[in-house]
Amino acid sequence: MSLRVAVAAPFRSAGTNTIAESRFVVSLSLDRDWFSPDQAKRLIDVAVSEGLLERTDAGLEATFPVDSVEIPEDFSPDEDLLVERSPFERVLEAIVADGVEKRTAVARINELQRELGVTIEVAAVVFARRRGMDVSEAVPAIRETLNREG
Repeated sequence: MSLRVAVAAPFRSAGTNTIAESRFVVSLSLDRDWFSPDQAKRLIDVAVSEGLLERTDAGLEATFPVDSVEIPEDFSPDEDLLVERSPFERVLEAIVADGVEKRTAVARINELQRELGVTIEVAAVVFARRRGMDVSEAVPAIRETLNREG
C-alpha cells in the first residue's frame, strides 16, 4: 500500500519509530520532495485516521513495523493518498490487493451484509477474515462509526 510506504519513509530515514511532526513534514516535503508542507501535514491526518500513526507527547509514532516496509527507489506517492478513505474503502482495497477482483469482492460483501444483517463495513471485515486476512487496522474506525450511528 503506497500510504504505508509514504508514512514509513521519514521513520526509515530517521532510523526510529517515533519522530517529531515537524521532522516528518520536512522529510516528505524537502528531503524527498514528495509533497508540499501542507500536503505532508494532511498526510499525517490521513495516516492518523487510518491507524498508521499515533500522535504522542514525543511526536508521531508509527503503529506498524516501518523496517518491514520496502521503499522502492523510484517510488513517488500519488496525491490521492491525501484523501481520507472510509473504513469500508480501506478493507476493500486490502481485499483487492489480496487478489480478489473488486467487482467480485463487492458482490460477496453485499451478500454477506444481507445474509448477516450487518453494516457494509462489518461485512467487509467478515469477508476479509474468512480469507485469512488481517484487517485489524480498520476495526477501530468501524467501531467508532457504529458507535456514532447507534
